Amino acid sequence: MKNKNEYSKYEYRVFWSQEDKAYIAKATEFPSLAAHGNTPEQALKEIQFVVKEVLEDLAQNKQEPPLPLSLKKYSGKLNVRMPEYLHRELVSEAHWQNVSLNQLIVSKLARTV
Repeated sequence: MKNKNEYSKYEYRVFWSQEDKAYIAKATEFPSLAAHGNTPEQALKEIQFVVKEVLEDLAQNKQEPPLPLSLKKYSGKLNVRMPEYLHRELVSEAHWQNVSLNQLIVSKLARTV
């Protein structure tokens, strides 16, 4: 592995699982990996350990790991296909709000993230 702390550049999510009665941690770039813990901190520590091990294994086998989302470049452009009725409704709403269709869609997306 190039850098011992490469694992820290990946995106992690921690959530409570009622079914497992534990906190579950996942790495976005490694969807098949998961770890659990009694606290969010413990779950995060566990998944980071697992990712570190996987990265070491990939390096030993001369395989490329996935690029961390934090290092990817994004253009900010997105081509979205939608039903005609939805396109019409969005154009109408944008008109009534006196904003561009792009501005309307960006503001709606921003509210959901």
